[in-house]
Parts: sequence; C-alpha cells; structure tokens
Amino acid sequence: MRTLASIQLIKEIKDIPNSDNLQVATVLGWHCVIQKDTHKKNDLICFFEIDSFLPIRPEFEFLRARCYKKMDHGDGFRLRTIRLRKQVSQGLIMPLSIIPDGLAYTEVEGYDLTEALGVIKYERPIPATMKGTVKGGFPSFMLKSDETRIQVLQNALTRYAGTKCYYTEKLDGTSFTAYIRDEEFGVCNRNLELKDTEENLYWTMARELKIEEKLRALNKNVMVQGEIVGTGVQKNPLKIPGRKVCFFNAFDIDAYKYFNYTEFIDLMGELDLETVPMLSNDFKLIDDIDELVELSKGASVINPDVKREGIVIRPLKEGVDLELARGFSNGRVSFKAINPEYLLESDA
Repeated sequence: MRTLASIQLIKEIKDIPNSDNLQVATVLGWHCVIQKDTHKKNDLICFFEIDSFLPIRPEFEFLRARCYKKMDHGDGFRLRTIRLRKQVSQGLIMPLSIIPDGLAYTEVEGYDLTEALGVIKYERPIPATMKGTVKGGFPSFMLKSDETRIQVLQNALTRYAGTKCYYTEKLDGTSFTAYIRDEEFGVCNRNLELKDTEENLYWTMARELKIEEKLRALNKNVMVQGEIVGTGVQKNPLKIPGRKVCFFNAFDIDAYKYFNYTEFIDLMGELDLETVPMLSNDFKLIDDIDELVELSKGASVINPDVKREGIVIRPLKEGVDLELARGFSNGRVSFKAINPEYLLESDA
C-alpha cells in the first residue's frame, strides 16, 4: 500500500515573497505551505501526501471548508494540490503531537503512519459502466499499471542519473489491460479482471480494437496495457470526441518482464495499436526533482488546447530495482512527474 502518512524531516524552509505569515517547507521532494515560524529546518513532523483521504478527527477540522468530501465509504478530508500566495502547495505538515497517545511508533524519518492514522488513498467515484462485472482479482501472472511520483524517489533518481530514458505524456483516463495466456483471453481494469458483458467499457474497447484476435495471432503469452480516454471517462479532461485506448506497456507473461522500449514500439506497430504520445526517446535522467516537475508541464499532444497531466519516464532498457521493490510498487524502474498546473485546474 502506498505510504500516505509518515514521519519525515523538513529539509528546507523558505519565505514566500509578499507574505508576512506564510513559508514554504520542503519535505522529501514536495513543497508545502506552512504558517510562518511553526516549524524549522530538520524538524521531524507528520507529513500527509496529496491524494490522502483523512478521517474525521478534531485535529483535521481546519480542513473542512476546503477539503471535506462525502464518500460512499465514509466522510473525510481529501488533500489536493492548492496554490497559496502564488506558491503551489502539495501535502500537509502536522506536528508529531497529533499521533494518538498509546500508539506504538518509532520517531524516525520514514516511519509509515498511514494505517495507524486511518488514512486511505482518495479514489474518484467510478461510473457504473466503468465498473463492470467482476470475474476475479487482477491476475497474479502479470503486473498492474503503477507509477510512483518522483517526489518520493530522490535516492532512485540519484542512482539512475544519466541513464538513457524515454518519456511519454501521461494521460488521465482509466487503466485498461488485456492479455492472452494459454489460449485464454482476459480484460481487466486497474485492479480487477472483468467478465465479458455487452455494456462494459473495457470489453467494448477490446472488441472495437480486435485485441483478442491480434493477441492470439502472436502465438505467445503477452499482456498489453493502456489508458482509455475520451467521452465519459474521468470527465474527459482532454476534451476529445469519442473514446480510444493509448497503450504504454507490453508484458511478456512467461518471462515475467516488460518489453524494452524498442520491443514495445515494434509490437505496437505489429498490432496496429496507438501508443501514448512519445515525447522523447533520447533523454538522460536528471537528478533534480524540481527540474523534472518543470519538464512535466506543457500542452497535451492529443489536444494542444489543454494542459497535459504530466510525464512518465522509463529507461530504454527495462530494469528492476530491489530498493524500489521494497518500498515502492513492483520495483520497476519507472517514474512519473505530474504537472502541478494541471492538478490545480482539474483536481476537483
């Protein structure tokens, strides 16, 4: 499970121009606005990442006017990207004193408080046509689509600085997976395998693109993943007519590994499937979170009239990192940088 609440160190504090009572603190790779003089550099604090859904508790009541959400699973406070005095703020800093008495924890940097504080990840409500009829859990013989934000990956960026990479536009839609394994064809959303029903969006797209026919023609066990975007999907932030799938992954099920960049491009050409927009295939990874966030900004290739959600960066040659496997997703060497300007406009 993603670490949403943890004990972290304030790395830096700076004043905000033209503000007498606000400052910006840096935690991990995040910049977060705080009240002036409430914290100092090297303080250990409780840090809550954006996308956290906080429970109703007295210490979080100050968030009610801006962050309150009523959800099917209960009420709470959703943390999102905001701007204060022209400063983008991502996350929430609170003193260690909010940790309930009697809760056993270790006062060290990185200690995970997510479960102990009842924090869960905020998930946007899913329309009925996108839920489908569940066949089972996501198959264990392949991997879910999962990218980790660069703000929590400083050590990995340092290790892989200079690595030849490619980066793509990240699309804000819904994750789609299709596979063929031992003659069985299946379709999944991000977390579950779905039954073939006429009204289900995922199976509809699979049929329209003839994906089963195309995968069977390969005569091997393979999975492809993409993002469904367009009308009726996440409010269609790209503002495009109709729906389509843009693919970003191919996975060799028998070898249990992702295709390298050139292998992926060749496969998509063979299958006649559209990829997500490829922005560069000649990029050397830089060891600077703020610069990568800047790189995430810009217009969408699909619709230049709207901002892109961000970028996904991967080495040209796929790799697995044991440190990433221990703390972040499935260990794949892959990073996402989300455009804060996009979040400010669309993260309602």
